[in-house]
Amino acid sequence: MSKFLDQVLNEDSIVALRALPDMHAHLILSDIPYGIGMDDWDVLHDNTNSAYLGTSPAQEKAGAVFKRRGKPINGWSEADREIPRQYQEWCATWAGEWLRVVKPGGSVLIFAGRRYSHRCIVALEDAGFSFKDMFAWMRPRAPHRAQRVSVVYERRGDTENAHKWAGWRVGNLRPIFEPVLWFTRPYKIGTTIAGNVLEHGVGAFNEEAFLKYEKSPDNVLTSGFAPGEYGLHPAQKPTRLMRALIELTTQEGQIVLDPFCGSGSTLVAAKLSGRRYLGYELSREYAQAARKRLANGEDETVLVS
Repeated sequence: MSKFLDQVLNEDSIVALRALPDMHAHLILSDIPYGIGMDDWDVLHDNTNSAYLGTSPAQEKAGAVFKRRGKPINGWSEADREIPRQYQEWCATWAGEWLRVVKPGGSVLIFAGRRYSHRCIVALEDAGFSFKDMFAWMRPRAPHRAQRVSVVYERRGDTENAHKWAGWRVGNLRPIFEPVLWFTRPYKIGTTIAGNVLEHGVGAFNEEAFLKYEKSPDNVLTSGFAPGEYGLHPAQKPTRLMRALIELTTQEGQIVLDPFCGSGSTLVAAKLSGRRYLGYELSREYAQAARKRLANGEDETVLVS
């Protein structure tokens, strides 16, 4: 059992979780890949369109910003329009194991992208989870790269339409929030939440602990990064935010599992909050970064204040 406590395992969690005992974790908290092509690890479909992830001549010329911008939502082919369904199928490959390894009444908290979060919800509901709620995390910073339509026409020498479409853009408004999906594993028929809390230690939420990090008991989260904390992973989340979610749903000494732990923010937060932890990370580089953070420790006063 020691292998499955206070460890960062450089393994593919979709396979490796099968070795975990039933009902091992009190909470699963994870920032899963969003399936929007942020990087190679975020491509979760079999679409081989050469315009995806910046391999076309135009994208290579534009550089990494365009590479990570993705493609139009409506897609350029039938294969493009299959991407949302294939993302749901990917979520289904691990949802059943997550249900098995979390305790009855235990929570599963998932950071999921706005575009495909509904597909994640369906996959976990189909696996047997109950969808409890959704948080909105207000990001402290968010890029806004919506292209001006008028500029396109100006480059074509079409001054009439450049003037007509001034103020219009292609893309989205600034993406200031990210969804955090809250699921629970159903407890057995015939018991109550209060009874499940006594049997398994989970099922209720600790509002008092949550208010150490957030100003009010709302489902809008505002916790941000501590100075110098950001930059270890392109999708990194604040340790303070993860502590708020961990302490909302678990007690000291309980086990927090992160199957996609990245640079380890969930695990650091669990350790600082007096919880046991287990993380899986496929990338050797990020797994090593997580281990280093856990070994070195982080300043608890900074991350709570």
